[in-house]
Amino acid sequence: MPSRIRLEDRECPLSTTVEHVGEWWTLLILHDAFDGYTRFDQFQQSLSISTSMLTTRLKTLVADGLLERRPYQTNPARHEYVLTERGRSLRPVIVALAAWGNQQLAPEDRSMILVDAATGEEAEPVVVDARTGRRLDDSDAYVFTAGPAASVLMRARYDELDRQRPPRDGARIAQPSAD
Repeated sequence: MPSRIRLEDRECPLSTTVEHVGEWWTLLILHDAFDGYTRFDQFQQSLSISTSMLTTRLKTLVADGLLERRPYQTNPARHEYVLTERGRSLRPVIVALAAWGNQQLAPEDRSMILVDAATGEEAEPVVVDARTGRRLDDSDAYVFTAGPAASVLMRARYDELDRQRPPRDGARIAQPSAD
């Protein structure tokens, strides 16, 4: 599959992530995998997806290291698709996307909700900073900046954005050194 990422975006983690999981069917297959589906026929029945599309998406998910293809039957040969550690690490992303979708709906219009498995109580997913516990949805409180591996172009982008931001308590955002 040809890359959709522009050359200048190759170092952006958002662009590279979307390259792996940004396709609609991919997210739905991953969602089903988190629900415990592992077999081709389960995915196909759940999603009403064509055989060729499902085959293509599963091959890509395996190639990207998000699913592992394992034999579960020898005669005839049958395989299942099991989440890898890398694939399981996407669960918070899927949960956050579903939560955002539910926020756009009236409670009575939501067809799927996240609940505590032990109590059945509805969960209210939010993305927080693990260090402070603060919510990350405030784009004034949390901003992106160039990381240690940023190219000259990426550093220039965030230097310019930093100049445009109002100072916080008289201080600018500290830029990581290039060392």
